[in-house]
Amino acid sequence: MKEFNLTISFLSISFINSARLRDVNKEYLKHDFETDVITFNYSKKIKEIDGEILISFEEADRNAKKYKVTYGKELCRLVIHGMLHLLNFDDKDPKSKKIMKQMENELINRYNFALFACK
Repeated sequence: MKEFNLTISFLSISFINSARLRDVNKEYLKHDFETDVITFNYSKKIKEIDGEILISFEEADRNAKKYKVTYGKELCRLVIHGMLHLLNFDDKDPKSKKIMKQMENELINRYNFALFACK
């Protein structure tokens, strides 16, 4: 919060299964495919967080295995990814995706933390 000069009025982070996240993706975003994270930003202000992050714990597990990182580290990456979306970062085209990925990696490396999760 201090680094980005933010306030948080509301933030919900939910860990759900892949089927439920796909349903949300289809219902609200009109995308009929699985994903690892979906973010809903309700804020009208750039420097205020008001939103929800939905994370598939099953996709996080698959990602962790695919990229050879711990499950907790992958959950951390997905939380940061969702937070960046709440800060209006986007990953819809190659250029913006590269910028977002660089910021994601920078934050993960800078703070070097992982979420501890039981599977």
